[in-house]
Amino acid sequence: MGRRVIPLAGVLALVLAAGACTNQEPPPPPEDTVGEQVYITAYTWFDNTPPGSPIISHPVLHKTAGGTGTYEDPVTIAVGHSKETGKDVLDYPAGTRIYLPNVRRYFVVEDTCGDGDAPEEGPCHTGADEFGDASIWLDIWIGGEDDGAEFARRCTREVTGVQTAVFDPADNYVVAEGDGVIHDGECDSGYGNELVTR
Repeated sequence: MGRRVIPLAGVLALVLAAGACTNQEPPPPPEDTVGEQVYITAYTWFDNTPPGSPIISHPVLHKTAGGTGTYEDPVTIAVGHSKETGKDVLDYPAGTRIYLPNVRRYFVVEDTCGDGDAPEEGPCHTGADEFGDASIWLDIWIGGEDDGAEFARRCTREVTGVQTAVFDPADNYVVAEGDGVIHDGECDSGYGNELVTR
């Protein structure tokens, strides 16, 4: 008697059918793929403190605001802070990495939003809930010094809104080409909130 040969397509069908009978649930996604809803705004070369500069308050990876957006070279991001205790306390520690799928870039906490003696009463530390279903307000650096104030303002409006953010993300999310959100004469955003891995 000869051997019976099952075509490859038949083998695949048997394997798939066997797998379907096991009723095993797929593993849950890693926690960092869930994301949080946050309110995102942006600041530029023109409206930084002081205006016309890339100065940041808590340098970690960069001496001034910058970064390309990769995991290794994330873009500067500003968070709320408070001086209620007499010390300047950031809402998220300097060096915290955050991934934003709408601009497909990684960010790192290196700056603060809100000036004066009581920054806890101002932007980023409070007010996110006024803009939708978000309890966190983050301010991303977009630069824009080479493209002019009006272009930078338009890009700021384009990236502003409630979006998904991943805190302490894995290093395998897709990163858009180009250095930073504003690069090569364009405002690189609008990818949506879906988390896409490489």
